Formats: sequence, C-alpha cells, structure tokens
Amino acid sequence: MVQAMSSRQRLLTALRGGTPDRVPVAPFGLGNLEPDSAMANRLIAVTDPFITTGGGGDPFMGINVPATVTQDGDTTITVYHTPAGDLVRRHRRTEVTSATVEFPCKDAGDVEKLLSLAHEPATPDVAEYLRWRQRVGDEALVMVGVGNAVCFPATMLSPQDFCLLWADAPELMAHMTQIASQRLNAFVDLLCNSGVDAFRIVGGEYVTCQLGPKAFESLIVPFDSELCGIMRHYNAIAYYHNHGPIMDWLEPIADLGIDALDPLEASPWGDCDLKEATDRIGDRVCLVGNLDDMEVLEQWDSGAVRSLGLRRLNEAGETGFVLGGTASGTYTEHAAGNFIALAEMLNPCDG
Repeated sequence: MVQAMSSRQRLLTALRGGTPDRVPVAPFGLGNLEPDSAMANRLIAVTDPFITTGGGGDPFMGINVPATVTQDGDTTITVYHTPAGDLVRRHRRTEVTSATVEFPCKDAGDVEKLLSLAHEPATPDVAEYLRWRQRVGDEALVMVGVGNAVCFPATMLSPQDFCLLWADAPELMAHMTQIASQRLNAFVDLLCNSGVDAFRIVGGEYVTCQLGPKAFESLIVPFDSELCGIMRHYNAIAYYHNHGPIMDWLEPIADLGIDALDPLEASPWGDCDLKEATDRIGDRVCLVGNLDDMEVLEQWDSGAVRSLGLRRLNEAGETGFVLGGTASGTYTEHAAGNFIALAEMLNPCDG
C-alpha cells in the first residue's frame, strides 16, 4: 500500500510518471474564488491544485526598451522606437475584458524593425513564486508559467499576420523564433538557479492550431526540445500546455521531452480520446485534464461529475494521470465544489 502523500508529493509523483497514493484531482489555480476565502482554503486543503505565477520580466523584449506609452480613453498606445522606425501597439480594456487591437508588427519589414532593437535581458523575479510556495506549503504544486519561443512572433503579430509571415517569410519567422529561444533559455536557466522546480510551458497551440506540421518541425521541435532539456537538467518539471485538437500531435509533443501535457479536451470541445492517448503516450508523458471547467465542472451536478470522473479514471488508470479541467482558470464556486467532490470520492478522509 502506498503511503499517504501530500498534494505536492502526489502531483510530482504523477507528473514524473509514477503511481501516487491516489490520482490527483487538480484545479488549475483558484479560478474566480477570492484567494483568502473559506472556499479557496478548502479547495487547497482537499484537492491538489496547480498554482502558476510569473517569473518576473519579459524574456523576449527585455528591459529598457525605448517606448512611449499614452492613453486614449480605454486604449493604451505603446510606440516602440526602433533604430529602423517606430512600431505601434494598441491595447483596449473594457469592463469585461481586454485585448490587443493593433499589433506592433504587420509584415516582414516590421519584424526586421523589431529585431533591430538592442536587447537588454530581464532579470527573473521569483518573489511571487516563493510567496505562493510559502502560503500553500505541500498542499499544492506551484509552477512558473513561461511562453515558449514561438510566443514572441505570435504576440507581436496579429493571428492573421502571424500565419501570413509563416507563408511568406518562413526563414524570417524561424530566425525570430531562434532569437526568442536564446533569450528564453537564458531566462529559464536563471529561474532554475533561483530555485524554481516546476514550469508550465504555453504557446504550442499557436503552431498546432494555426500553422501545421512543417511549422511544428521548424518552430517548435528544436526550440522547445532545448527548453525542456534545460528544465530537466535541473530536475525541474516541464509541463506542456496545448489547447485544441490534440490526437494528431500526441507523439510529436511527447517527443519534445516533456513531463506532462494538458488540457486534453474531450469531445465535443476537443478531440481527445483519453484511453487512446494513454495507450499511445501514457508510458512517457503524464496526462492532465480531460474535464471541461466551464461546460462540465461549472454546469453539472456533483453526481454527474463524479460519474464522469470515474470513467476518466478507468480510461487513464492510476499511473501518470492527473484528473483536471481545461486550465481555464475562470471557474466559480460551483466548479470548485465539484473538484472537491471528485477528491472526496477518491479519498473520503480528505478535508
């Protein structure tokens, strides 16, 4: 019989492909709960949450970027002053949400302008990470979230222009991503040396959902493999996040050297067949998720959620699996209650 584990031990065991004392039930963050509320404290105590923080600073743009920032009503206008000419970003915020409505780069010429900027590396700041580690102790796993190298072009160009740049100037896109990778790797190395032992990597879906297999080979494989290699050199967790249809990408993503993959959206929200995914890559990658935060955990009653949770457990087994949502981070008390119900179903003594 496996000795009872803390949430941190339970998650680390599963993420590294082992069999914990029970399958972890892992909400992603605290959703829309007040962090110091009774429900948030109960969620942390009963379930096995993932908590993500930033690493401080922008590894891609760095610091001391020459820029002018002005405000026009609900829109923030940032003008980057590069040696080759100005670039403009407009970011609009409403009472409901916020979004970039104009991206700095529109074409290959603008990318050349961006790359003409001198780069002064940002210094990581792990204060937020350490605060959460101190607060939750062994009752959660705290990770630093990082965007992979392709996030640099994907956030400096609109989705349309991002796709067009790959079609029109793939060598430039690869060059931009390579520069981003060099900057990111140095930043992550510093984070590892500062004591960070778990990372969540985002950005792969920019390629799997928008660009396709050739771009994956060019923009993801060399750079994300190296990034994961740095993390594993320090024995840190390399946890990979990739929304969208996933079944065609299971082996290519697993080959990057990741420890875990989320969110594995099930039909009708995605195409993941959990049993098939487990059979194909479950021996080398921990699978995380397969319950939708908003459509299942946020809407269904606890009995229906427990029944679905049992089916997922039967499909995935008890080794290298974490029962979680789709990592939306936007759930409310209803979904929090369902996460708790799942954890109590697996261990009625919890809480």
